[in-house]
Amino acid sequence: MNRDQKTAIGYILKGYPRISETFISNEIYLLEQLGFSLHIFSMREPRESFTHESVNHIRAAVDYLPSTLLAPLPRLLYHNVKLARQRPQAYSEAFQLMITRLRRKKKVATIKHLLQAGYLVHALLPGKGVNHLHAHFAHSPTSVALFAHKLCGLPYSFSAHAKDIYTSDQGQLEEKIALAKFVVTCTEYNRLFLQGLATEGGAIYRVYHGIDAELFSGQFESRKPSPPYRILSIARLVDKKGLPTVFRALRNLLDRGYSLHYTLIGDGEERRAILRQLRSLGLGTISTWLGTQPHHRVIDEYQKADLFVLGCEVAKNGDRDGIPNVFLESMAMGVPVVATRVSAIPELVEDGRTGLLVDPGEHGEMAQCMAKLLGDQQLRHRIIAAGRRRVGEEFDNRKLIHKLAEIFETAGLKRA
Repeated sequence: MNRDQKTAIGYILKGYPRISETFISNEIYLLEQLGFSLHIFSMREPRESFTHESVNHIRAAVDYLPSTLLAPLPRLLYHNVKLARQRPQAYSEAFQLMITRLRRKKKVATIKHLLQAGYLVHALLPGKGVNHLHAHFAHSPTSVALFAHKLCGLPYSFSAHAKDIYTSDQGQLEEKIALAKFVVTCTEYNRLFLQGLATEGGAIYRVYHGIDAELFSGQFESRKPSPPYRILSIARLVDKKGLPTVFRALRNLLDRGYSLHYTLIGDGEERRAILRQLRSLGLGTISTWLGTQPHHRVIDEYQKADLFVLGCEVAKNGDRDGIPNVFLESMAMGVPVVATRVSAIPELVEDGRTGLLVDPGEHGEMAQCMAKLLGDQQLRHRIIAAGRRRVGEEFDNRKLIHKLAEIFETAGLKRA
């Protein structure tokens, strides 16, 4: 399809499709529904054996970049040498920029990003009709977009999210902002941080991710919880999710005589350590770990849950969440949320109104809030109603996509 288009947007993604990045596939699908032509360039093959149903409705073609250096090196070098001969000045400038960035960070990935960009420009872009590159995540996908911009002159923009902002070298992030046509980020907290780095470059916009409000429509009536109370967490199993705080809060409630069943959905790099902590607190017999699950299975668990809890915190390396979409999903489904005062979470979870907030690591306070939402039915009903309204009014992705479309059009990108 895209080969015949003259105004396609090339989306550079770290991986596609990914279960944990539904907001990206939803964005692509909704942009297509508004008339934009897209072509996807993914830096990695899918890592899961299944996808959400929404991915099947995306029309954009997908090309995969070589994801490593060793095995595909001959192919990468072939296209980069060809490109260097065709555009010696542009390649020399991109190469010098690579050297500067390599000296700054001393990471071999910098070399890979230049070679991937050269492959993208020489092997994949011809015939696609792409006239703009948009990268999701400010780290490696935007590095490839930046080098591609240097190599062929196409303008680029990028969407910045969470880890990619706060674990990136600030000098390199400032450089990416300066060269970008515009930047999009998913919270006001992020926008203010990025604006503080920007000395030049295009505008920095805030566009919340939002969720499919029709899919997570809260089609069950709020009921009075009864023992065993069903507590739910959905998260990548990594430090920044603060799951040990949740575990200790659960232990606190058990010690006070509460009957509970805890369900944990998700997987991640710290899986073994986190599940070990769960068992070490004696929670194994009342807990179920389901790993990564598709939407229909997640919705089943929301419908059973009395309470959704996450203990998000700032990790040692600076990584932190923006607004986890699972909070939006929970609130839309009528499951009240207990969360932490971290990053942009208070932009959604307003303490005492759309949920309850505690400070990171405060498991005793978290247990108190959980007990309150399980026992105080008037508070519970007020919070459920206010949470649903907040998501419906401000975080419906079918409404938010129009703002992103306007940003693209302001940058001169037209609908097909």
